[in-house]
Amino acid sequence: MVNWPCILKLDGDDELIYLDSEQQLLNECEDLIFSQDDYVIDSQGLSYSISSNNASAELINNNTQLTVEEVTALIQAHEFSFAEVCLIKIQFVSVSDAIHALKPSD
Repeated sequence: MVNWPCILKLDGDDELIYLDSEQQLLNECEDLIFSQDDYVIDSQGLSYSISSNNASAELINNNTQLTVEEVTALIQAHEFSFAEVCLIKIQFVSVSDAIHALKPSD
């Protein structure tokens, strides 16, 4: 079972996409062409590959769990691409905290 929110990691791109819900993933699926190396990371660090067509998306458990250090490294690379945050200050206690940090502010 996927623990929302999640982040979408596109192959070859440091930008991460925050996904608040399965519906938001479906919305992204309408606009993106996925690679077989794209994946979703849930709030527990579990990794899922994406099987998608225009009408739906299915997340397939990769049986891989990322550590908080691995998720932090992805977020640091993401933030580095914007050059707005001091990377050394980006540290998290849990994967869930890391993912929640990417939630866009309203």
